[in-house]
Amino acid sequence: MPLAVRYMCLPVAFSIALSVSSPAAAEVIASKSYSYFDISGKTADELDRELSRRGPTASGSSARHPGATKIRFGGEATYIQDGGRCRIGNVKVTVHTQIILPRWSSRRGASKELSLIWDALSSDIKRHEERHAEIARDQARAMERAIRALPQQRTCEAMQELVSNESARGIEEHDRQQARFDRVEAVNFQKRMLRLLNNRINGRAGGK
Repeated sequence: MPLAVRYMCLPVAFSIALSVSSPAAAEVIASKSYSYFDISGKTADELDRELSRRGPTASGSSARHPGATKIRFGGEATYIQDGGRCRIGNVKVTVHTQIILPRWSSRRGASKELSLIWDALSSDIKRHEERHAEIARDQARAMERAIRALPQQRTCEAMQELVSNESARGIEEHDRQQARFDRVEAVNFQKRMLRLLNNRINGRAGGK
């Protein structure tokens, strides 16, 4: 059951407000939710087919995957016009992640060996998706810092353009980091699964 996950993200949409004078402030709001899809099966092949048939799809693709993380960025910025210059006032970047995970509904009566394999696989899927969400949260913080540090401009229109450009760069960097993570994970999947299985087998043997 190869691990292949995708994520979806939307461009940051900053709403704009002008302020005469107020202290600069910054905020990152991160939220996370979970949803599940049920699969059934009594063999590894059956579980693999169920994941391929019922798993979530990635944006722009009909291929299904064992798990996924949907990511949505947003934000608000206020600009302060003072002394013929425009600067950043308040900055808020939001990021919501929805982690979609498989749930094995017919585990009762399955073999111990299959349960061991499933526990290792499902824990790895969850760890992988949690890391996607963590990358998104880290990038939201980086975007907030970058926008807050933008230099003053002569007009707030120019300031707004800088914010838009910086948010676009932040999204592009986020996508590069997510793609890089997926590439590394795909290369190491077999070794990682063998290590997880060995750890669980040894843990079970040690508990006897």
